[in-house]
Order: sequence, then C-alpha cells, then structure tokens
Amino acid sequence: MPGTNLTREEATARAALIDVTSYTVDLDLTQAERDGVETFGSTTTLRFTCREPGAETFADLVDATIEEITLNGVALDPSQVYADSRITLAGLEAENELVVRATCAYSHTGEGLHHFVDPADGRVYLYSQFEVPDARRVFTTFEQPDLKSVFTFNVTAPAHWKVVSNAATPEPVPAAETGFAVWSFPETKRMSTYITCVVAGDYYEVQDVYRGKHGDIPLGHYARQSLKEALDAHREEIVLLTQQGFAFFEDAFDSPYPFGKYDQLYVPEYNMGAMENAGAITIKDEYIPRSRMAKSIYEFRASLIHHEMAHMWFGDLVTMKWWNDLWLNESFAEWACYHSIAESTSYTDAWTGFANARKQRGYREDQLPSTHPIAAEIPDLHAIETNFDMVTYAKGASVLKQLVAWVGQEPFFEGLRGYFRDHAWGNTVFDDLLDALEKASGRELSGWAQEWLRTAGTNTLAPEFDVAEDGTYGAFAVRQSAPAEHPTLRRHRIGIGLYDLDGEGRPVRREYVEVDIAGERTELPELVGKRRPDLLLLNDGDLTFAKIRLDEQSLRTAVASLSRLEDSLARALVWGAAWDMTRDAEMSATEYVELVLANFAAETDAWAISMLPAFAFQAVNQYSAPEHRAALRTRWERGVRELLGGAEPASEQQLSLARAFAGIAHSPEAVADLRGLLDGTLEIDGLAVDQDLRWLLINNLARLGEDEDRIAAELERDNTIMGQEKAAGARAARPTAEAKAEGWRLAMLDGATPNETALAVVMSFPRIGQEDVLAPYVDRYLEAVPGIWDRLGAHRAQKALEFIFPRVLATQETLDKVDAWLAAGTDGLNPGAVRYVREARSDVARALAAQQKDAE
Repeated sequence: MPGTNLTREEATARAALIDVTSYTVDLDLTQAERDGVETFGSTTTLRFTCREPGAETFADLVDATIEEITLNGVALDPSQVYADSRITLAGLEAENELVVRATCAYSHTGEGLHHFVDPADGRVYLYSQFEVPDARRVFTTFEQPDLKSVFTFNVTAPAHWKVVSNAATPEPVPAAETGFAVWSFPETKRMSTYITCVVAGDYYEVQDVYRGKHGDIPLGHYARQSLKEALDAHREEIVLLTQQGFAFFEDAFDSPYPFGKYDQLYVPEYNMGAMENAGAITIKDEYIPRSRMAKSIYEFRASLIHHEMAHMWFGDLVTMKWWNDLWLNESFAEWACYHSIAESTSYTDAWTGFANARKQRGYREDQLPSTHPIAAEIPDLHAIETNFDMVTYAKGASVLKQLVAWVGQEPFFEGLRGYFRDHAWGNTVFDDLLDALEKASGRELSGWAQEWLRTAGTNTLAPEFDVAEDGTYGAFAVRQSAPAEHPTLRRHRIGIGLYDLDGEGRPVRREYVEVDIAGERTELPELVGKRRPDLLLLNDGDLTFAKIRLDEQSLRTAVASLSRLEDSLARALVWGAAWDMTRDAEMSATEYVELVLANFAAETDAWAISMLPAFAFQAVNQYSAPEHRAALRTRWERGVRELLGGAEPASEQQLSLARAFAGIAHSPEAVADLRGLLDGTLEIDGLAVDQDLRWLLINNLARLGEDEDRIAAELERDNTIMGQEKAAGARAARPTAEAKAEGWRLAMLDGATPNETALAVVMSFPRIGQEDVLAPYVDRYLEAVPGIWDRLGAHRAQKALEFIFPRVLATQETLDKVDAWLAAGTDGLNPGAVRYVREARSDVARALAAQQKDAE
C-alpha cells in the first residue's frame, strides 16, 4: 500500500502544519478470548492545532474497517476520505478534534497488536510492537517521531487480565457487561507514537522497587503463566541488573529516570529482541529460558536490559526528528549498554564479548554489497527496512567507542548531560548531539563525523616494518587500506601491543603505545628501535572499528600460544583477526580449524566459547576446498568429540562443545553418541540433557534421516509453543524432498505461519550433507523473491530470505544462477528483498575464494 510508505518530505510538511495536543485511545479487547477472533475495537480522539486554517493534511490508520469519522463535529464518509491507509483531513481549523471509530486487525507476525494463544494452557496474551511505524495498526495517528504528544489509554478487557501501558497501571473498574473491566490509564508524558504501548492478557506479575537517589521506581516483571517458574528463577538477576542500570545511568546522565515506573514484559513470538516503549519494555520471552543456556545468552540479556534502559533517555526523553537518526538511537544504546554492564555489573569483560560476537557481525555486514553509511539517508519508511542492521548497531557502537577515545570519557558524558538538559521531551538531529560534544570537549567533530558516519566500508590496518640485525625495528608504519567500492581512509585512534613469550610460553605484553592513524601510511617512529615482539597486536584495547592483520611471526605465535594469552580482549582481537583472514582468503579454512581445536579448551570468554565453534563449522562446510571437505569434517567431528570428553563437567565449554558436536555429527560412531545422549545410555559427567538440548539432538538426528516418530514423541512430551517451534524446525531439517517442500511452504509461502515457527524452519532448512535435496532451492529461492514482502510482511520476509538460502551449495553453479537472475533486472522488486539476494551472492563468492585458498 503506497500510503503506508510515508516520505520524509510528507512528514516535514505535516510537522510544519500541525502540532498534536493529545490522543485519547479507547481499545475494546473483550472478544480476544474467543476462538478465531481476528479483530478488536479502536476509537481514537485526536486533538491538534493547525498553523494554516483551511489547509489539508492526513492521519494514518492501517488495515482497518472504519465505522465512523468525525472532524470538528462534522461526520465524514469513510469511503470518501479513507484510502490507502490514510484519512484525508480537509478544511482544518486552528484547533481540531478528530474522532475515528474503527475495527482493527490483530497481528500474528508482531507488528501492531499481536494476539497469541498459549498451547500449554489456552490462555490469551496480547502485546503491541510499534517500531518503526506500526502504532497506526492499533489507533489513528500522525505516525512520525517529531509529532510528539500525550496519550490517554482506556482499555476494556476480561476482568481477570493484567493490562499495562506507558503510564502507571490503574485499578480496573468493572464494566457494565459481566466479566470485563476498564483500565483508565493516567495521561502519559509527552512522547512519540512509536514508543507507546499496550500489553494485555493473563500475565503472571511480580513487583519490585529500585530505591535511588531521585526516589523510588516501581519495577514490574511480567510473563505468561506457563513461564511463571522460569520468571521466578531468573527474577533475582533481572532485578539486580535493572537496579544496577538505574544507578549507573541516573548518575552518568545526571538526569532522573523520566517515566515514573518501569515494567519489563516478557512476551511470546516477538519479532525483535526487545523494544524501548517508554516505561513498559517488551522483551522476547526466550530470555527467561526454561533450560540451561550458555553464559553468553545471559550476558546478552544483561546488555539488552541496559540497552533498553539507555533508550529511556536517548530515544524516549530526547527523540530523533526523523528516521535518518534512528542509527543514533540504536548505536548510542548499544554503546551505552556495553559500557554500563562493564562498569556496573558482574559482566566486567562485556567489551570482550562485544568484540567476539556483535562486532564480528558488524564487520560482516559492513563488507556486504548492502552496506551503507551508519548515518544513512532515509527518504521514506521503506528505506528503514534496508538500513536497520548490524551496521547500525555494532559498527555504530564501535564508532561511538572510538569517539569516546577521541574526545575523552568525561567530556563525552558532560556533553550528554548538556544534551539531555537542553532537549528534554523534544526532538533533535545529529548535529545537536555533535554540538553538545564539541562544546564539552573542545574538539572539532564535523570532519570526524563525515568520515566515520557518512561513508561506508571497513578499513584494514596492517603493520609494515623492517627488522635490524639486532632484532629491533629499523622502521615501522601502519598501512591502511579500504575496499575499492568504499575507498575512505579514516582517522583511527589505536593501541599497539608488543607481546613476548615468557619462560612458560605465555604471551605477555611488554609494551603498549596509543597512536593516531591517518591516511594510507602512518610512520610510527616511537616503535623504531624496539625489539620485535613474538606477537604484534594492532588495535590492542579495541578502540577502533577496523580489520587488523597479523604478520607471519605473530600468526605462528597465535596458533601455538593463543590459549595462554591471559587478556581476554587481546585474545578476542587475535581470534577476530584470524577469522577475518579466513573470510578474506588469506588464511586457509584448515588452518583456522586447527587454530580453534588447539586453543579453544582454555578460552574463558562466554561469547568466544559460543561463537568459535560456529565460525569453525562455517570454515569446514563452506570455506574448505571440496576435495578436502570430507577429511576436514571428520577432523572437526573427532576434534570436538575429544574436547567434549575432556571438558570440565558443567562448564561453558562442555555445553558449547555438546551443541557443536550435535551439529557436525555424521559418522556412525558420532550418530550413536547422539542417540545415546538422548536416550540416556551415554552420560557425560556434568552435561544435563535438558529440554532444549533434547530438541537440538532431535533436530540433528532428523538432519541425519531419523523418522517423524521421534519428533512426534518429543512434541507430546513438550507440547508448548517452544516445543511446537522446535518440532517444526526438526521436520524441516529432514533430508527428504517431502520435508523440504513442506518447510518451504511454511516459511516462504504461508503468511499465516507464526514468527518463531517460521524462524525455526528457515534456520533448520539448509543443512550440511543434504546438497542433493537442496539443489532445486536456489532456483526456487529466486522465483520466490517477487512478492515475498506482500506475502509474508517485512519481518518474516527478511528472516526467510536471510536464512533459507542454501549457502551450503557454495559452488560456481550457484553463483552463476544468482548472477543471471540479477543481470535479468530487478526493477519493480522490493529493494529489501533484492538486498538479501545480493548478500547471498556475496557470501557464495567469498566462500569460493576461501575454497581456492584452502585448496592451495
């Protein structure tokens, strides 16, 4: 629908014409518990002023059946003024009142007001998700961030429900009809439409409080009833993390929390990790897991809790004027959450985890053909779909970390404090923040912003040196390069570490220097005359966003001694350099796998423990030369099994290795081990085969050809929504034409498939060892691209196109097919859909280059 694609020019014109005085939104959710219900009642009373009486504008309402529209007391014919998701408002007065009574549709894909029935007990749960432009699916709006207002929500719902919104929850008043009640919420603070929120249903609720220097903040925690035990089990840590976050941010920003109360609502089938609704954070309920998860998941939950809390100031209190600066909201919150959990919680090595995981994703996405400047131009809402990614999050946070190093931490925070003081409850552009930081630091930042924020691509930093006869550096420089398509050479503040092996073979940092790098080549006289170290590490401390290269001696030291390097962040940088070199076909897949097998057992960082086996798996199955692949798969399988047998009981390594072993198992002996773990005939000391691990084992046995009976039996044992999702994934993993056809239908063709079910299918669909049965799906993938946005919606389409492409078929034939499809022309296709085709093509081309390196 073209009307849903609001342009920046339209938004600018509307904001110049009107100001919004208030919204009153009445929602009728009384039918939500009826079988098959698909709609709810929505009445909006919208008061606004107009600077040019007699002018015309429009309001937004998507996918609704309108019963009544009244503008300034005059009834309007919906058939005449409502079209293309817009309500035309002509003949405006200086002060206006618009009343729209409509029937709106529940969502099953997360946008708007999501409706969920828990198969565990039949209870109903609703929650809203409005970012970026989906409040207009629930009530009539002026859907743009700079038209802030106050909101009053009145919700009629079953009396036994919990109902939560942005303002404090009132006592419900029984409705005239038996069994229902009305929650009349107080008026909210001034905010944008996309951070308003309504959550309703038979939620389990617990309350706590944070007692801070600015007063008490009530803390609510909510989850569906079938996750009551999980929420209770995790509540203590969640409360502690929340309290630590408030203590840190209120002090760092010198600004009290602005929204009174703070609810965190764990919701099902969520299409994001979390959302910063003012005072009512919605969070994917997988973050209160029912089984043991890797420590990295708990660390990510900590960062997620602090990420959304940072948004209460940066995004909610002070909001971007237009979506051009959405990057700044997310980049800032991403930087702030890692900084805060490193400073205020037990996750003191959070930046190491960031380097091992999030930053690696940022590097990957910044090297795809779809990369873009962090501060990308957003001409309309559709453009957001192709620019809301790890360039926004991970690269953006890395660049802000570089900015903090550039201006100094205290001046940076002083600039933020002034920014919040000057712009509270208003809207800003990036230059407003830049001005505040320049004022506080005394540094000119516009040039920095131009090269870092308005250009795309990743630089590579490599050492260049001569070694004198006495073993010292006779000359030393850092060479900076950039890809031809994004040739910007930037200024970098970097640390350089010189590490020597001690008597026990441990790399120990002898010396550290911090320098500024600019241009193609930077001479560093401060290193001339220094003895060449065993390991030379550029970007030590991880101050900048750039790929680094290890010289030959440093790489040999890393392979032999990385596990003995005590500093976890330094290890992360070496791991990252080795992975970059493998992806760039400068280090062979075989060498990378041996590096992981030789050094993994001593790794302590939770994210490294989670990610390294996944990277090695990719090296084995996509980057290895086809003639080496069978042998390398066997080497990886046996190496992982050996490490698993020697891992400390109940350790992070043990759990990660068990999962990695399930994913690579293919020999008769390994398959027998999977069956033994599942049926209890094989026990590994300390390894609890809980429900989530059981599903992982079943999924991989399905990959290997186990029949449907095992999946059905496990689903009977675990007939929850998570069990249903896992079962769908396991069925899609089976190596039969029939299983793939059904998985394809669910994920790519059926718009009614729930979010998480579809995600489980696409993640399990393209599997190793199934090349023959997957062969037809390169063509089918390309045939499915036209129309997929309309068929599945933006969120489902993105996940499907990203993950279901059969990258295991990384062959020249696959590359040729994609190239032919792109050469035939993409005019008229959704640019977001074409983006994922180009990304898949890039991954295949990269794999082919890596295969050639491995063949050498």
